[in-house]
Amino acid sequence: MSIAKVTEVISSSSKSFDDAVENGIERASKTLKGITGAWVADQKVTVKAGKIDEYRVVLKISFVLDD
Repeated sequence: MSIAKVTEVISSSSKSFDDAVENGIERASKTLKGITGAWVADQKVTVKAGKIDEYRVVLKISFVLDD
């Protein structure tokens, strides 16, 4: 039997939402072992001078706990 846990990560990118997701997963993978999935819980942008400055995502990352 496996037990999974979900943790929340906020990540950002100056390029796109997709890049922000990639950044979040890549960084989380450095500390969390056994990542099995993730979903975007929220997304938003910051704006400066009428243009998008940064893309931000809130990720819910699931991973399996070690036995």
